[in-house]
Amino acid sequence: MSKVTLDEWAAAEFKTPPSPNTLRKWAREGRIAPVPVKHGRNYYVESDAHYQEPDQQPVRIVGGSLISRIERARNGAQAA
Repeated sequence: MSKVTLDEWAAAEFKTPPSPNTLRKWAREGRIAPVPVKHGRNYYVESDAHYQEPDQQPVRIVGGSLISRIERARNGAQAA
């Protein structure tokens, strides 16, 4: 298979392609399969690649303000 840039892939895959920032985010997060390859500043992806939803949503850490979490970490307590 031939590799194309993310912009070229998105133009062929979507009627209204996402922004370049969104495409780069998807590449970093592994939402494009097979995984794109980064050369310098550009990502290259197989021409037959597809978008896939992540299996899990990112886990948000809940536990108060940033300052309180830093203080708990400094005092040896497990940060929430």
